[in-house]
Amino acid sequence: MEYIVEKIGMSRTITVPSIPVTLVKVLDAKVCEVDENKRAIVSYSSGKKNDKTIEGQRKKYNLTKEFNRFITLTVANAEVGDLDVTPLSSSALVKSTFNTKGRGFTGAIKRHGFSGGPGAHGSRFHRRVGSIGNAEWPGRVQRGKKMPGHYGNVQVTVKNDIVSFDADTGVLALKGAIPGANGALGTIRIVK
Repeated sequence: MEYIVEKIGMSRTITVPSIPVTLVKVLDAKVCEVDENKRAIVSYSSGKKNDKTIEGQRKKYNLTKEFNRFITLTVANAEVGDLDVTPLSSSALVKSTFNTKGRGFTGAIKRHGFSGGPGAHGSRFHRRVGSIGNAEWPGRVQRGKKMPGHYGNVQVTVKNDIVSFDADTGVLALKGAIPGANGALGTIRIVK
């Protein structure tokens, strides 16, 4: 089973010893259409996106105005209606998929953890990459060379144990950290 979640932030339990947890909120979603393999088109609320295609989907599935995004997930529901969250109470392990924080165009020291050169006067090698090529052969920069460039904003999946789940509020406490900024949307998938 898969669910759309919003990352709230990190906290810890009050047990001894305490466990670092990440709190995520399971978003309210409507199952619009289910096939024989339990794959379903699910609608959820995210921002103010509205265009003719979304209006057509809303009309087709008879949805209210706040449901403006659509995604295909594996669900526990057998028929259309509210997304069933009861499997989360009995499960122990999930895979969380989020986009990492985007850091834009970044230098090689931050992006790849290079050490850099001496910081004193007279040195002209502080935070630079250094030599990137070879001699006469092959006469070009090798493919895959670690250089400055875009860093972050990639999809990452991690495994997390479920510490607790509050069915009333929809808040799920996952052991450890998950990627992404607070308020980011992602998906979780029950593993066992």
